[in-house]
Amino acid sequence: MPITIRPRATWGQYVSEPRRAHASAAPVPTTGREWDPVGGVFIHHRGPFNPFARSYDTEEDCQRDIAEIYESHWNSADFDGDIGYNFLVCQHGNIYQGRGYERGEANSGTAPRIDGLGRNAGFYSICALMRSNHYAAEPLLRAFRSLIDHLRNEAPRRTGPRILPHSYQHGETECPGNLTMYARAGSTIDPAVAWSGLADIHIYRAQQWANITYANAPGYLRCPEDGRTGWSTVLSLTQGLQHELGISPTVQNFGPGTFNAVRARNLLPQQEFRANLIRIYNGALWCKGYWTSTEQGTWSGDSQAAIEQLYADAGLSYSNQTMRHAMWPHVLKAMLRMDQFQLVPGGDANIQTIQRRLNSRYVAGIGIPAMGLVPCDGIYSRDVQQGLMMAIQHEIGIPSASINGYFGPGTQTGLRTVGSGTLTGDLRYLFRSACYFNSPTVSPDNPGTPLGYRPEDIGTDTATSTHLNWLRAFQRFSQIPVTGTNDYTTWAQLLVSSGDTDRPAIGCDCITEITATRGGQLVAAGYRIVGRYLDEHLPPGDPFYLGKALKPTEPQTILDAGLRLYPIFQYNGTQLMNFTYEKGYDQGRAAHHKAVGYRLPAGTCIYFAVDYDALDAEIDSNVRPYFEGVRTALTELGNRYFFGVYGSRNVCNRISREVGARWSFVSGMSWGFSGNLGFPLPANWSFNQIREYEFRPGWGLDHNVWRDGSDPGVTTLDNGE
Repeated sequence: MPITIRPRATWGQYVSEPRRAHASAAPVPTTGREWDPVGGVFIHHRGPFNPFARSYDTEEDCQRDIAEIYESHWNSADFDGDIGYNFLVCQHGNIYQGRGYERGEANSGTAPRIDGLGRNAGFYSICALMRSNHYAAEPLLRAFRSLIDHLRNEAPRRTGPRILPHSYQHGETECPGNLTMYARAGSTIDPAVAWSGLADIHIYRAQQWANITYANAPGYLRCPEDGRTGWSTVLSLTQGLQHELGISPTVQNFGPGTFNAVRARNLLPQQEFRANLIRIYNGALWCKGYWTSTEQGTWSGDSQAAIEQLYADAGLSYSNQTMRHAMWPHVLKAMLRMDQFQLVPGGDANIQTIQRRLNSRYVAGIGIPAMGLVPCDGIYSRDVQQGLMMAIQHEIGIPSASINGYFGPGTQTGLRTVGSGTLTGDLRYLFRSACYFNSPTVSPDNPGTPLGYRPEDIGTDTATSTHLNWLRAFQRFSQIPVTGTNDYTTWAQLLVSSGDTDRPAIGCDCITEITATRGGQLVAAGYRIVGRYLDEHLPPGDPFYLGKALKPTEPQTILDAGLRLYPIFQYNGTQLMNFTYEKGYDQGRAAHHKAVGYRLPAGTCIYFAVDYDALDAEIDSNVRPYFEGVRTALTELGNRYFFGVYGSRNVCNRISREVGARWSFVSGMSWGFSGNLGFPLPANWSFNQIREYEFRPGWGLDHNVWRDGSDPGVTTLDNGE
């Protein structure tokens, strides 16, 4: 990236007359000493807080300060007659030349070598014009990032990937002060990673404190000192809490033992007298994004305001003395997780209202033993789905001790009976909340315009026309009976990705060869379309070989039996490592050639499988590039075949939207996948795999709902000419 490095003359003009010419001249190359900055960069700052130090209000202030650094360095033996830094960066985002690329002997001294390199002989030194009481602004950080990129890729003497603080292996200095959290590879100033913005100095201090204080606590795991909220930080604080409560060894989990120890202590933060516990509470609040005490060992007015706000954000009453004490263990557990209780970008205020009601009624009011506080961030997620399920279990009469959040036989029975009757009050509210969570849906009358559930319909017992219209559209889109009521099948479709697993379906898939006899058995059982694999990645002699690929004459046998065929392609797509652009490209070509070999006609959709619970970050890093490779391969081969996607709802939605999959084959029976919780059926779904069972002895079958009007599958084969 192009950068501007301001020459020495810009600050040299402010050096006293006898040395001004030297200060303003280009750097003199090093002689007689080792100098090859291949290691990376060391980050420095201007020094400790000094009430008499120059301000950095203007660029002239910064240039005069660099001149002062030069004046203090030039006659020191440590700096060999020059300023001690290769480059300097100011808060305005300007980069200034110091020793430049030519001199590196400053401060070399007798310090230990780093991977065989001298601290200065093998590293560039970059100084930020900020003192220990200053915080880095974005222009300064972006300038550091640009300079490091320049030194790695464009400088006459190029450097390596290390980014180290001056204090590295040098315990006598706290340099570079508040810049230390950035002085590390992988931070926002590292051009090798995406820009991640400013870190939080208060989170950084909590991380530093926890790592120092609990370094010798049994089981303690250090968290990164990067000023960023993350699981590693809150779990390290959890271990600190456990140590303070006498739990040993500490573990990275806020389990029943920790919960009960907090409850037994029965002290709210404002009553707490142990500074270490107060530090943990303040650190956790900073991690949650609340402004709390900047003196983390003190429970201040800001701290109290923050905790009261957190209670309110979670749907709880702090003014109710009984509730605030009873809920404190729940609140502290939530503080030491990554759950959010304020609306996040993309969050929905109506979902947040539902979330708060779940907490208020079922955690604080009913006190369901297995239920913890659900996030109140406006996002329908796995934890919210679990909380909703527990609330429904309570309302259909399952005893509190038996409530577990699973869609098991007891819950199914309750929904078939109590849940399928006339709904009023809380159970009706939960049913309509589930409708809202599944919104928008696709209306068959206007498929191009998503149909949203009106939030006004959540809180009323009236069967409004808008509620009924949405419910019927949802039922039609999900291909379940269009009753306009809260029947069991509708409840199931709203709550779990598999829906009612007993409902009829005409689609299936299997790894077993479809012979003429088996084809007849499928047709007799009501099936009309079957999915089979184009290939298998293992050779016949491998102990894990399944023999799942289509046999040469099998496609015609399937069609002769009165079935249609849809092809599936999977080369061990059960792990992240199996998904790369290159593998997608190779497998796209392989699938094309296999389909041609089986005489599948042009326009056939081939489903490429993601057969595990891929998270969003993994979709970004691997799964999406894999499908981009598939798309490229099929395009290069003339787009004879469409590509589809098999996977969780989230995978199908994202690959369809972002890469252009023609149809989605949803792994609905994997209802525990995070990608199936809180995500709607994709608008282009063609198959929903809802149940696996043994159709005949030794013959397992997946029961798949085929959506009317979607992928027709293969009905004829090419004649081979």
